[in-house]
Amino acid sequence: MRTDNRRVKYLTLLALVVGSGLGLLSATQTWFTIQVRDVADHAGTVTVAGSAAAPALTALSLAGLALTAALAIAGPVFRIVLALLGILLGVSIVYSALAVLGDPLQAASAAITSATGVAGEASLRKLVQSTTTEFWPWIAVVGGVLVAVAGALAIVFLRAWPGPSRKYQARFAGEDGRSAEEALAGLDGAAEAEQPEGAAEAGDEREAREAAESDAPAEPAALDRDTAIDSWDELSRGDDPTR
Repeated sequence: MRTDNRRVKYLTLLALVVGSGLGLLSATQTWFTIQVRDVADHAGTVTVAGSAAAPALTALSLAGLALTAALAIAGPVFRIVLALLGILLGVSIVYSALAVLGDPLQAASAAITSATGVAGEASLRKLVQSTTTEFWPWIAVVGGVLVAVAGALAIVFLRAWPGPSRKYQARFAGEDGRSAEEALAGLDGAAEAEQPEGAAEAGDEREAREAAESDAPAEPAALDRDTAIDSWDELSRGDDPTR
């Protein structure tokens, strides 16, 4: 069952990569070949690339590739947001390609004006003789569909996706089989239990130090000044002051 879940995840990510890659590839290819009447000795053939016909296609495809990397490591809640964003990107890619297919002349107007110098929709329509559509716009449509489907699959199989890998957690497990989180929680509890005993030991040490200071011999009292003078006078007369 776990293998099937991983297969669903990898297929979804693969669809995102392929769809975004198709959109990015089609943006670099020629979408339309337009035959125009010769105007001031200008060439009669104008080619229009996908990036010119649908400027947003490149940015949307790059966003799809970035979405693939984010979706691969996202959690369940954030995965829903990314999946909805993937659906929106896919729909936007499809809309960009179909809008161009609906009116090729409008999409190619900038390229025709650059090649011939003629501007204005009415003038351009008179200038154009024929338009040939390549298959690359349809490749972009397929890519957009793949991106949207991949986003929908990420939501449908939300609970089937495997969670983060746990292969590195066993390295930090305790000898009794507990996980690293449980072992750390046990150490914190033991430290809190030992804290009162340490405080008591600190108190006993302080009391012993105060008792030792109180037992130390006191400094001799200073001699009275008058007594010292009398003793000196007796010694001067030859008398023994200690007698």
